Amino acid sequence: MSSKNQKIDYSNKILKILGEKSAVSLLEIRNSALGAQIAPKALSGYAITRSLKGLKEAGLIEQIPSSQNEYARLTKLGRKKLHSLKLDSDTTLVNPSWDGFWRIILLDLPEERKSERESLRYFLKKAGFVCLKNSAWISPFPFEHLFTNIKKDLGLREEMIIIVTKFVDEETKKFLFETFGK
Repeated sequence: MSSKNQKIDYSNKILKILGEKSAVSLLEIRNSALGAQIAPKALSGYAITRSLKGLKEAGLIEQIPSSQNEYARLTKLGRKKLHSLKLDSDTTLVNPSWDGFWRIILLDLPEERKSERESLRYFLKKAGFVCLKNSAWISPFPFEHLFTNIKKDLGLREEMIIIVTKFVDEETKKFLFETFGK
């Protein structure tokens, strides 16, 4: 594995750890069992320090100083990256058999939030959603919890609506069965 791939791997591990808590002590990341999860003991101090610096420079984490310790937490951009990692993961367990429910996501972001809108479209495509009409996306795959978290993390209360339903009109159902091979 190349040095760059290892660095990316360390950074991704740090992002996943930070995604589980609101903030984590940098000391805890460097010196505890968390450090051992991220990098081999011989490399851990240097690799973790470099990865934290890279994540901060990329705007994915922010460091919060306190009188006794320094903490790190994910930024909004860091949460987006973490969601992307979850979709790219080979270990993501999505039941391939259809449970009879359709997941519909309605997305309405204005032009001034175009980059956010494009990122969300990318996530939807990665999760197996198909665009039905303009900003209406549909999928048989159970990713609604992931998108519920994205909606919450990005504060998309009015811009994203998530619907899980069994009921779709017959013409649309026929089109969906052809599209998804159900």
